Amino acid sequence: MAPTTIGSMPISSAGTNDIFSDKKSGKNAEREELWKALDYLREGDTLVVPSLDRLGRSIQDLIAIVSGLRKRGVGFTSLYEALDTTTPGGRLVFHVFAALAEFIRELIVQGTNEGLDAARARGARLGRPPAMTKEQVRHARDLLARPGNTVTSIAKLLGVSRNTIYNYVPELKGGRLALAEATSTPELPQPTRSED
Repeated sequence: MAPTTIGSMPISSAGTNDIFSDKKSGKNAEREELWKALDYLREGDTLVVPSLDRLGRSIQDLIAIVSGLRKRGVGFTSLYEALDTTTPGGRLVFHVFAALAEFIRELIVQGTNEGLDAARARGARLGRPPAMTKEQVRHARDLLARPGNTVTSIAKLLGVSRNTIYNYVPELKGGRLALAEATSTPELPQPTRSED
């Protein structure tokens, strides 16, 4: 079959039968014409692009798209870079690209892990800040000790969600009776288990 091309170029420059022209940048993930062209391609076809930047937002995207084409038996040619995956040399170049992309990913992960380890060694607190301070947890427990207060009203008062109250006061999951036993407050009534 004849090649299919993406990008704005004359049909005669690549000998293509079908042209899908994208007006959006290669950096934009929502590229309808690209997806139409990829869907249109069949085994034995060749996808022709004016340059690599017309196909993918990054080297990883490019490798993923070209690998997907290869699995389907579809060739790929980039005119500007003179790459053609229907030839052994073109496939070699793409294997080198893929190896470099994987190497860069591994370097980034290694650098990130080393940075996190160094921050931990300095005593830096990593991750999201806690949703409730120790003072808020103590205040929530005090408020929960009063029978008229509900988890919902206390959550609103403290500016957190009900789930946050349950996460920071885990004995509440067993009901107010478990909370009363955990806090050992003698003046608490012993109500039946409630769903607040």
